[in-house]
Amino acid sequence: MGLALTLAVAQSPAELDGPQARLDWLSDCLDGLAGRHVDLLVLPELFLTGYNIGDAVRDRGEPVDGPAFDAVSRLARQHGTAILYGFAELAEGRLFNAASCVGRDGQLLSTHRKLVLPPGFESDHFASGTSFTCFDVEGISVATLICYDAEFPEALRAVAVQGAELVLVPTALGAQWGVVAERMIPTRAFENGVYLCYANSAGQENGMAFFGGSCIVGPDGTDLARAGTKPEVLTARFDSRNVATAQARLPYLIDRKKLPSA
Repeated sequence: MGLALTLAVAQSPAELDGPQARLDWLSDCLDGLAGRHVDLLVLPELFLTGYNIGDAVRDRGEPVDGPAFDAVSRLARQHGTAILYGFAELAEGRLFNAASCVGRDGQLLSTHRKLVLPPGFESDHFASGTSFTCFDVEGISVATLICYDAEFPEALRAVAVQGAELVLVPTALGAQWGVVAERMIPTRAFENGVYLCYANSAGQENGMAFFGGSCIVGPDGTDLARAGTKPEVLTARFDSRNVATAQARLPYLIDRKKLPSA
């Protein structure tokens, strides 16, 4: 018998102004999911701070255990739902593009720092993370990658080899990069035989348009749920038996060892 979870991905409005407005939206979102027994909710990249806010991102940075964590922890306990949220982590004078996961009991499960920073705003403001992040949710092996991290096949392969069955990807995908959400992300799920939750923002923030296109993809590479361009909450069911089936049918993780060394 496999392990199962009900997953949710929240495609939030990009124009939400400031951390309190974003926490209020999250609270309303969770109220709207009441009665649906959601085990894990995934929010976009830098959800709590906003993404396209320039130097203001440093002013909104805080430690992993700061006020934002306290607020999300209360909501997780109140609703009995684990929550993964993006934020700007301030640590030892440096700022990281990070995502923390809080368990349904309000305890911190993990924090991932974005590994690869694209040129521009992120490279100008953040330091890079240095390690992959894997953890358990209700007995299921989960990994977090942030946006650009997941666009490298090596990153998904690395966490899949470590045993991740479910990969959470908060993102801030611009409107011009739809191919990533529509083609690349399903391919990453298929070529590793894992579930993938991809959480983007919708609308515009200070002149930046987001693609939307959040999705939950099964280990066979097919969409279980996919958003359009407007704010939306997706739900789908995770079943670990489907991971085992996909990885046995196409054993990429094993047969890759037969490739000649570069």
